[in-house]
Amino acid sequence: MRRTTALATLTAAVVAGTLIALPSGAHAGLVTHCVGTGGAVTVPNDLYVPAGESCALTGTVVTGNITVAAGANLVIDGGRAEGTVRVSADGYLDARGTTIGGAVVLAAGGYGVYLKDSGSGAVTVRPKGTATVDSFLFTENARIVGTVNAQGGEVRLGDGTQVTGSLTSSGTHYTDLHDSFVDGTLSVLNAGTGAVVCGSAVRGRSTFAGNLGGVQLGPDGVLDSCASGSYFGGDVSVTDTTGGVTLDDNIIHGALTAHTNDPAAVIASNNRIRGGVIGAPTSAAARQSRAAAAAREDTTRDRADARHTAAVQEADAAGAANL
Repeated sequence: MRRTTALATLTAAVVAGTLIALPSGAHAGLVTHCVGTGGAVTVPNDLYVPAGESCALTGTVVTGNITVAAGANLVIDGGRAEGTVRVSADGYLDARGTTIGGAVVLAAGGYGVYLKDSGSGAVTVRPKGTATVDSFLFTENARIVGTVNAQGGEVRLGDGTQVTGSLTSSGTHYTDLHDSFVDGTLSVLNAGTGAVVCGSAVRGRSTFAGNLGGVQLGPDGVLDSCASGSYFGGDVSVTDTTGGVTLDDNIIHGALTAHTNDPAAVIASNNRIRGGVIGAPTSAAARQSRAAAAAREDTTRDRADARHTAAVQEADAAGAANL
């Protein structure tokens, strides 16, 4: 696969775990290449996982930035990365019990990012471009310091995830928020199969517009299963949505705007809406079948688990990375 311009200038063969000085105009400092497994050591510079390779780290500290090249995998368990992490097309980042000090960027066509019991800076998911498979951002009990900006793929923040900034998505496959907290605003635009918010809290304004497949705020809907509604600290707007809109057991501190949805929004009487409803009557929500409710989470989790397993097996087979 094509390497970056800086790496293309190297004439020596790359050996896993070797420190390589890049040309002075290409990069300031050294880069450690990782193929295989690494333990509780400190990498005093940038880390690079070469194209198509796998790197599995346990308790490792990386003081610089990390690049996961095209088709590569990086699995970090109980580690720390002090810089940014950039994941290329078909690349995968799997961080568990790990702190990432900088931003995480998933490039166009990237396979995915999975954060479990981990922290990071702002997270960006680029549009999938010409890729045939959607990227994904899947979090469980993660803390994201900054914004989440997703421009494609499957997005599910869950199980106690905290976002200190705003969550903005446009053109994703879906964007779901479960048992999580967003300190800023929430905006979900033009999602292919809609959006779900359950058991969560959003401090700022929430906007849902142009979504296909529906919008489900609360437990009584067909998109996903959940136990409770959510708290919205500002106004909520759900407009221009097809596939159905349901609101059940939510607290909305501001006003609810719900119009130009097809079919019309179904707003249960157990919602507490301080600012009133604009554009749609309040009605009792009908109980609906949830036959396919768990498919969204299960599908994304299966993809993450499968890539994690393959990455660890490949890294083990490659042996020690000699960081």
